[in-house]
Amino acid sequence: MFADADLTDDAFLCGRLQLWQPRRGYRAATDPVLLAACVDARAGQRVLDLGCGAGAASLCLAARLPGLVHAGLEVQEDYADLARRNATRNGVVMQVVTGDVAAIPRDLRIDFDHVISNPPYYPQGGTPSPDTGRAAALQVVTPITTWIAAALRRLAPGGWLTMILGVDLLPAALTLAPHASILPLAPRDGRAAPRVILQVRKTGRQPFRLLPPFVIHAGPAHDGDRESYTPAANAVLRDGAALSALFR
Repeated sequence: MFADADLTDDAFLCGRLQLWQPRRGYRAATDPVLLAACVDARAGQRVLDLGCGAGAASLCLAARLPGLVHAGLEVQEDYADLARRNATRNGVVMQVVTGDVAAIPRDLRIDFDHVISNPPYYPQGGTPSPDTGRAAALQVVTPITTWIAAALRRLAPGGWLTMILGVDLLPAALTLAPHASILPLAPRDGRAAPRVILQVRKTGRQPFRLLPPFVIHAGPAHDGDRESYTPAANAVLRDGAALSALFR
């Protein structure tokens, strides 16, 4: 488990959420915040976070939409323990189970209204991080089709899967989710989107939709040591605004 000295104390959503994260290892940035913003849930619904890490996505969702019933699956026990600690710290009841998405433990074999996931999306073949926890969180080992199949099995009929993934994984993802809506996440206006958010309804037959890109940074290039979020991105990342209306 992570010792206290090995953790940093980080604010999300302008301090509405405080998370302990490892100094060396996988550290959440904007991805889980954007993922959580795309979920349209109501109090009492069950939400499963596959590969929950230290709990950032689920806890961002809980900060925006109180009253949900949270569960998480995480293959690395030290991160699973950290997710439990972060949930308790932020006053969120969250069942976190240690296990592999390819063989979901029995405790989580129930129907959920929503499944969210921020799976690894760096391709194999590159130089892995020397930190094994960070490498496991970022580099693809389990195929994206395994993640999506596991998520769909855990969804109740009519439930929603919301996932952030690298654009190179999209063709494989669409073989199992051909009726998805896709929101490209562009770093700047006019730049190609390296990541997308995929949302699909189990048993739904809505047409495939490619939504207009959501632009994260303003201006044509980074122009100094400062944040340069667009007003829309700032509303999500700082104020906890929702993006779920984009999928309607």
